[in-house]
Amino acid sequence: MPSPVPSSPAEPAETTETTSDLRVTSFQPLIPPADLRAELPLGEKRAALVRESRRTVRDILAGADDRLLVVVGPCSVHDPAAALEYAHRLAAAAAEHRDDVFVVMRVYFEKPRTTVGWKGLINDPGMDGTHDVPRGLRLARQVLLDVLDAGLPTGCEFLEPTSPQYIADTVSWGAIGARTPESQVHRQLASGMSMPVGFKNATDGAIQPAIDGCRAAASAQSFFGMDEQGRGAVVSTTGNPDCHIILRGGRTGPNYSTEDVRAALDLVREAGKPEHLIIDASHGNSGKDHTRQSLAVREIANRLAAGDTGVAGMMLESFLVPGRQEPGPLEGLRYGQSVTDACIGWEETEELLQVMATAVRDRRTARS
Repeated sequence: MPSPVPSSPAEPAETTETTSDLRVTSFQPLIPPADLRAELPLGEKRAALVRESRRTVRDILAGADDRLLVVVGPCSVHDPAAALEYAHRLAAAAAEHRDDVFVVMRVYFEKPRTTVGWKGLINDPGMDGTHDVPRGLRLARQVLLDVLDAGLPTGCEFLEPTSPQYIADTVSWGAIGARTPESQVHRQLASGMSMPVGFKNATDGAIQPAIDGCRAAASAQSFFGMDEQGRGAVVSTTGNPDCHIILRGGRTGPNYSTEDVRAALDLVREAGKPEHLIIDASHGNSGKDHTRQSLAVREIANRLAAGDTGVAGMMLESFLVPGRQEPGPLEGLRYGQSVTDACIGWEETEELLQVMATAVRDRRTARS
């Protein structure tokens, strides 16, 4: 009999091992931005406040309105009830000083971290590591609507490139933080924002990254993003002409002295922007000591009273109770005290608003 034909070697089994998402543990679908805005609508009354306050901020930054812009509020919002109580107190003070200062409440939900830590109400609303972002987005939008109902415009720092789709229609002023003025992603993001956006100087104190950020954001951009339905999209923008710089100090110390401000304004002029900027009294300008914010405010107030027009605004970190505490479950926290950077308390906030309002009135007299 003929020898049997030897069988062919078995084909190697097809591998099913993936080469993507090897370190991703899960994906959690998010509600589309359009659906959240429909669920928690802005409404015409609030929209009118947003439109008018954006116009006012633009006028102040351009020098067409001689009031001082004051962006003031908690370092970050962690307790909506405490934030709303603060908003009602601030609204009363803002109304008292409205002829001299224009108050925007700082309502920050996203916190950049140097290494790790609590990243804000949107990312982890329970401060328990569960990262319930859908709940965080709803809470954040509701807080913004409640602050508008109290009669105050709002200001936010924009960190995640997609989160503005959920909340930006409620915001009158935005900021790009000190860790990201050189970030192409954030410059592109600012180019499409509908409100004035401030770029902070870098954490080392360098101002040029903020100047370059303003110039880049003023240009038309195209980039990866998300549309209102939550789909990946190519976003094209016209550019944002209302970007400006914020001096917040750096690792080498404060940068709100007369010389520092003059040097910064020289760079602003060379970039073809209006010669006005904002001073952040916290962060590097206070040496991370909340009690030193008043030193910056009072020094700037003295210069305003003498006729200075280069400083168009001030930023303060302020809450109901001075100081800070460690993040944790809400029921174990001291009501009205920051869980991120330490803030000044409400009484000192009232006092500094009066100081700034008086300085603006004195400046009018000096310049007349």
